[in-house]
Amino acid sequence: MQANRELFDQVMVPNYNPSEIIPVKGKGSRVWDQKGDEYIDFAGGIAVNCLGHCHPALVNALKEQGEKIWHLSNVMTNEPALRLAKKITDATFADKVYFANSGAEANEAALKLARRFALDKHGDHKTQIIAFNKGFHGRTFFTVTVGGQAAYSDGFGPKPADIVHCDYNDLAAFEALISDTTCAVMMEPLQGEGGIISPNKDFIEGVRALCTKHNALLIFDEVQTGVGRTGDLYAYQGLNVTPDILTTAKALGGGFPIGAMITTTDIAEHLKIGTHGSTYGGNPLACAVAEAAFDTVNTSSVLDDVKRKEQLFREGLSAINDKFKVFSEIRGKGLLLGAVLNDDYTGRARDFLVASTKNGLMALVAGTNVVRFTPSLVISDDDIKAGLARFELAVADVVNG
Repeated sequence: MQANRELFDQVMVPNYNPSEIIPVKGKGSRVWDQKGDEYIDFAGGIAVNCLGHCHPALVNALKEQGEKIWHLSNVMTNEPALRLAKKITDATFADKVYFANSGAEANEAALKLARRFALDKHGDHKTQIIAFNKGFHGRTFFTVTVGGQAAYSDGFGPKPADIVHCDYNDLAAFEALISDTTCAVMMEPLQGEGGIISPNKDFIEGVRALCTKHNALLIFDEVQTGVGRTGDLYAYQGLNVTPDILTTAKALGGGFPIGAMITTTDIAEHLKIGTHGSTYGGNPLACAVAEAAFDTVNTSSVLDDVKRKEQLFREGLSAINDKFKVFSEIRGKGLLLGAVLNDDYTGRARDFLVASTKNGLMALVAGTNVVRFTPSLVISDDDIKAGLARFELAVADVVNG
């Protein structure tokens, strides 16, 4: 049987429209498809492959744990889960960890905990959740409703209630919404899917202050920004703002599916035995790989280098723009960057994505107007320069028609 794009159409549910190419091998920031064609990876599996492809630390962790124990469920705990949880709490504001399989599940747990906390502490009047337009928090029905993009949540019947939205970076609009009936506010400390939008200092500090004033829990969705993506281990650490609950996934496993919700002891105690769970959450294989990824990323050498590599990207993208005049700005932080298309190329982000693939570069989009880059955190300078050279060819193709 030949595994090709046509077979996808035969056997897969049609909710995806993947590229014609099928990668079969990766090493570092290079990927090869079935035909042997090579690509430089600036996509990272949508900010997942924080150490690139087949990093030795992750491969070794998977092999070693694979010879020990694979799965137990949470009827019993396991050593990799406990080690990873301790390292996460030691490195963050949190005291407690809940493991899941994905960012959506981590966010689902965070929202359920916030509602349960408010019910226990304040009564059943305190149920409102505030989130932000263009936000993205996953594809479960609860999280997709909290995410501020109706295109993802419409068409499935009645939505979970008491969820409202306002614009990101609009503190006045947020202040008008929040009240003593608000149980939680969920936000990305840098909007990813919504267009790589960084928070204004006054906005994010104001959100924190208003949450405290109204006894509302502040939930940071760090599924995309976490584990070194912005040059801090978690983005909140570079913002002078500490959330009450934080979710993490994507890069946490370096490519192996895992998510986590972290919080303080006082808040965590409201998820009592039996109130929430996950069969695969805290899986030993996943936690062993995630521990290796976490240990590798959580070093000053890697995190500081992310900030340096950001400048390489910015300089390279600016040089491309000097030639072709296609971007209005370069947004983002660390290695979560977005090239925003100017008025002449509005709505054409996918054209740049397709052209990039044809020129041997894997990139992403964030909406219709932003080309997104989320490469490995340890990508070499040479691969950055080579990838930008391929992106320049892609830009030239689009500009020249």
